Amino acid sequence: MADTGQETWQTSACILCECNCGIEVQLDGRRLARIRGDKRHPASAGYTCEKALRLDHYQNGRHRLTSPLRRRADGTYEEIDWDTALDEIAERLMAVRDEHGGDKIFFYGAGGQGNHLGGLHTKALQAALGSPYFSNALAQEKTGEMWVDAKLYGGHTKGDFEHAEVVVFLGKNPWQSHSFPRARPTLRVLAKDPGRSMIVLDPRRSETAELADYHLQVRPGTDAWCLAALLAVIVQEDLCDAEFIEAHTTGTASVLDALAGVPVTEYAARCGVDEELLRSAARRIATAASVTTYEDLGVQQAPHSTLVSYLNKLLWILTGNFGRPGTMFLHSAFAALAGGSGKSGRGRRTPVTGAKIISGLVPCNSIAEEILTDHPDRFRAMWIESANPAHSLADSRAFAEALDVLDLVVVVDVALTETARRADYVLPAASQFEKWEATFFNTEFPHNAFQLRPPVLDPLPGTLPEPEIYARLLRRLGAADEGLLITLTKAAHTSRAAFGQAFFAAVGEDPALFGLAPYLLYETLGTALPEGRRATAPVWGLAQLCAMTYPDAVRRAGFPDGDALFDAIVATPSGVTFTVDDWDDVWTYVRRPDRRFTVEVPELIEKLRELGDPETSLTSDAYPLVLSAGERRSFTANTIYRDPTWRRRDAQGALRVSPADAGRLGLSTGSAARLHTERGSAHVVVEVTDMMREGHISLPNGLGVDHPDHGTVGVAPNDLTSLHHRDWLAGTPWHKHVPARLEALGPVQTLS
Repeated sequence: MADTGQETWQTSACILCECNCGIEVQLDGRRLARIRGDKRHPASAGYTCEKALRLDHYQNGRHRLTSPLRRRADGTYEEIDWDTALDEIAERLMAVRDEHGGDKIFFYGAGGQGNHLGGLHTKALQAALGSPYFSNALAQEKTGEMWVDAKLYGGHTKGDFEHAEVVVFLGKNPWQSHSFPRARPTLRVLAKDPGRSMIVLDPRRSETAELADYHLQVRPGTDAWCLAALLAVIVQEDLCDAEFIEAHTTGTASVLDALAGVPVTEYAARCGVDEELLRSAARRIATAASVTTYEDLGVQQAPHSTLVSYLNKLLWILTGNFGRPGTMFLHSAFAALAGGSGKSGRGRRTPVTGAKIISGLVPCNSIAEEILTDHPDRFRAMWIESANPAHSLADSRAFAEALDVLDLVVVVDVALTETARRADYVLPAASQFEKWEATFFNTEFPHNAFQLRPPVLDPLPGTLPEPEIYARLLRRLGAADEGLLITLTKAAHTSRAAFGQAFFAAVGEDPALFGLAPYLLYETLGTALPEGRRATAPVWGLAQLCAMTYPDAVRRAGFPDGDALFDAIVATPSGVTFTVDDWDDVWTYVRRPDRRFTVEVPELIEKLRELGDPETSLTSDAYPLVLSAGERRSFTANTIYRDPTWRRRDAQGALRVSPADAGRLGLSTGSAARLHTERGSAHVVVEVTDMMREGHISLPNGLGVDHPDHGTVGVAPNDLTSLHHRDWLAGTPWHKHVPARLEALGPVQTLS
């Protein structure tokens, strides 16, 4: 039973972004009464932003479900018991598999922010059903960058922002979106240091751009021209690091040739940035002792997104900013996200539309198209865990329509979300503070950390943690041979060594068992662990793989083997450093036999050359503005915050408009307006701000979900976005570049 006394501080983590800062929680009954940063956390070291302090809105909101739900014929729901729900779901999953094949069952989500242990068990269910197709939010954000990473060096890069002389942020506002430890303190120190510089490429004058030494305020959607011009200045003025290029790259000649021909003056005009400012920023990058860059959704959900990722990498590769303090690095990973950042898909395509699968992920913009068809290979069922794609994916109405035509939809979540309302069954999960949880966003160097956090509270009555949900279902499916389970359980109760020998012998004899590993470990090793720790058993498997993959780095962290690493992880709720490297070790993470970067990517060099073609635009007389759908603000967060009362400011999620556009349309702050796109329209309240440049408007993320007490507050951005505006290669949607029109409606209102 978890301690619910007010005097005890319990260790956990924030679940609102990929930083997953360590926090400590003080309880009042089941309330998260007080929250503070955990100073013992090896990455965040006591820092947390203001959003984490309101996590009780997630934990104890009125949205919580406490019983499995089954959809009636009239669309309403009835409560049923767990045995009935799982019996019926197992039967219907097997029916789809037997009639159409396991590959017709599509999986989405499986992890959520900071909710990654459940995703391991989803993989076991996929394996049991023979279901290879899955996706999650990364497929509408990061797959273009993943593809580029795989082509260049086969891993994921990040920067040492704390020590860099120059930091470049591309479509990134870390003041609000963080994404690296202690983001705001790091930005403050950087901005105050006259020897360091911050360069921001963003159409908005964001909070980070306000701190910047160079703000390249591009026209929306022209990031590729701006980056090409920056690189061209570096190449044409002979500012590349020739020694680094010679020692550490291959295939650079074709890239240098393409950049040598870029007309800088023309490209500066196209992107709307003063040429001298652009040239000055390029020279600052090229002459700095150390440079880091960070690209994010502002460029990854806009035109030319995969090309922009490539140009971003070239910016630090051609200037030699890798493998030293204050530069970029590759790193270890405790567990792979998606299919692993080093996998480019190996030619896999989706069964109906033939969309490219990158890192194992089906492009989100293709999912509805894979269902809304009479194609014999269409998806027939969908399993959705810890995600709300009917709200978060482009063209939400098309996705909802797709859910309605499936033979079976099962949702595992804490709330009756917009997606859950389309499901045949809804299974109520324990919250992220009611179970063992972990996060696989482990991206630091030279020390990399992992936190396995224990439950702060017992599960809410009527709910179950995902490991138990999946175990009960997999038993019904007969996923594992009973004799094998008995053998492994006996070994687990003999000794850890005996179990390890038996487990790896079984997997070696039948590699198909590897997909079931989380379930096997939960059912066998889990029964031999101390009371209350059964759900940690799959982490033992991850610890073994980590120690095998990075043996030297794990030993340097103080762990002779995977068992020692696992024991330390379970015993240290604030997190452990699982790998320790030196900067010389960074090259061991380059997944090439020659440890060089493969710079020549023909598909993207061709796209770079095509930037010189006549300019085209998505905007038109009918839709003259560019809407950025999903801006992060001080009082927006994941839609797991369904109660709008947590927002102390901007409660309605105002549409931000430039003074020039507001004047032309007769709008002022508080005005009511109607926002139109090709997919829909919405009533908005306007905020006039010089943050926006002319022609660019923005709506926040996290709004447009309903609540039992407050109804639906704000606009759901993806009621307005399109499935068809997407990257040519990765399929990532252009949420940040939606053609739009705005009409004034009437008198001024008062903004709260």
